[in-house]
Amino acid sequence: MNLRDLRYLVALAEHRHFGRAAEASFVSQPTLSTQIRKLEDKLGVSLVERAPRRVMLTPVGREIAERARRILADVDELHQIAQRSQDPDAGTVRLGIFPTLGPYLLPHVVPRVRERFPRLELLLVEEKTEVLLRQLREGRLDAAILALPVHDDQLATRFLFEEPFLLAVPHGHRLAEHRSIVLDDLREESLLLLEDGHCLRDQALDVCRLSGADEKSGFRATSLETLRQMVAAGVGITLLPQLAVTAPVPPSADIALVPFRAPPPHRRIAMVWRRSTAREGLLHKLADLFAGLPSDLLDSAPPPAMSRRQAPRAPRVKAGD
Repeated sequence: MNLRDLRYLVALAEHRHFGRAAEASFVSQPTLSTQIRKLEDKLGVSLVERAPRRVMLTPVGREIAERARRILADVDELHQIAQRSQDPDAGTVRLGIFPTLGPYLLPHVVPRVRERFPRLELLLVEEKTEVLLRQLREGRLDAAILALPVHDDQLATRFLFEEPFLLAVPHGHRLAEHRSIVLDDLREESLLLLEDGHCLRDQALDVCRLSGADEKSGFRATSLETLRQMVAAGVGITLLPQLAVTAPVPPSADIALVPFRAPPPHRRIAMVWRRSTAREGLLHKLADLFAGLPSDLLDSAPPPAMSRRQAPRAPRVKAGD
């Protein structure tokens, strides 16, 4: 038995398809299939149920694949320890981040990471929170940027910042001309929300419960940009995180952004990693960069009024996810 065959098994467990697993492993499909057969012969058990159109792991196959993931993660840690002894700030960090934050936070941080750690390769993975947590536990990620709370005693948490929400409404809505609002102003309103699995949906539902608002029935968006477009089209109103309306994100002339009076509803963002990691020192240094955002990026002061006839320009959320 060798590590290569374990990697093939893990790839097959992830992709459930010999062709895609082979492609991900950079080998031909016959090679991967042959090595899986040899692994089954060595172990004396059947690892895979082979059907014409799908591949499933047997119960023992799933158990062995899960153990193989942990073994491979430990081997990767050994490589990282050796590399770090030569250059502590080099190597590769696999960082996960969720979709309603990644596109809006990363432009403000990645250039600073490259400047501070020129020999570090930062591999970014964008997935929903539950997927990131699973990949983190399995050793497929070194760390993840997530919204708190995270309930797992095996994970360490480093708080980064609080990101306020703003209310996004179409021009002509009764709240569009308000300079600021309180949660009670949302009473009897119906909000457009994301589909299940997005942590922003859960955060927005918390605001709904506190304010007496409801979810708009018959619609669930798959992305933050879909929500934005639906508000611009006059379909309804929603909550948008601060970084999602801050430059370089272009403003929409059809949307009014209304801040909440202090303290505004917000989400708490943290970097999370396994307590067992050998890279804690480097991860703390990375977390310092993510936590060091300019304060005006997270200031939910009201943007200037903008007529729908005005050409879009960089928003000023008292400016300078």
